[in-house]
Amino acid sequence: MSYLFDPANWEWLFAGNNLRFLLQGFLINLQIAALAMGLSLVAGLGLALLRVSRWTWVKAVTGAWIDVWRNLPLIFIMLYLSLSIPESWRVAYQDLIPAWLPDAFDSPFFPAAVAGLTLYNSAVIAEIMRAGIQSLEKGQGEAAAALGLSYWKSMRLVILPQGLRRMVPATVSQLITLNKDTTLVSIIAIQEALRHSRIITSTSGSPFLGVGVDAPLLHVFLVTGLLFVAVNFALSLLSRRLEVRERERSGVAVQRVSGIEDQLETV
Repeated sequence: MSYLFDPANWEWLFAGNNLRFLLQGFLINLQIAALAMGLSLVAGLGLALLRVSRWTWVKAVTGAWIDVWRNLPLIFIMLYLSLSIPESWRVAYQDLIPAWLPDAFDSPFFPAAVAGLTLYNSAVIAEIMRAGIQSLEKGQGEAAAALGLSYWKSMRLVILPQGLRRMVPATVSQLITLNKDTTLVSIIAIQEALRHSRIITSTSGSPFLGVGVDAPLLHVFLVTGLLFVAVNFALSLLSRRLEVRERERSGVAVQRVSGIEDQLETV
């Protein structure tokens, strides 16, 4: 423990440009995660709606798509996509990408990273949303039909608003997993937080390449891990806040009853 808390092992953090360099790498993770989260939520909702479609062949095709992508290792998907993209496409992407976009977009493997995260996580989120939709009682859909609503109108106005509330905890949990999975993009040569951490540990102690202060691997990775903990904890708090808000909006105060006398009194 003395090694961990030794002040000499933490001098690297504020020496030179180390902290800024580490934060720049973590920002790449956040940029990739933000885009992949948005795409995964949209694609996941679309897949979930197709999964509960009334057409059998649509359900079968969608189910096969979901089962394939959510059962493949994410690292395999990323590697396959990065290797399958032709060199000419990568060059064209870098030529067409605007200069004002964030730094994460500069890598020619950025599309493969986002596509891999989206394909995998949209399949998982689709199953979460499907479970939320199908967890509602059949009477909800029957009541909507009795009011003259079509299938898609009842889904949009009755089923989804209720089902989405039940999906919040599991969906946010999967988004937290997605944020952590962005560290895998380092295997396809994207300079993110883990890659920056390795660079700091290998160069910071060099008087020619770094600042002449050793950066122990354990301490650098601990700081990197704390960055992920902070962001994921914020997502967890957001999830709890959404649950409380929805409970306040739709909750009903019920008088507590404990015995037969109390029940008769309330009647």
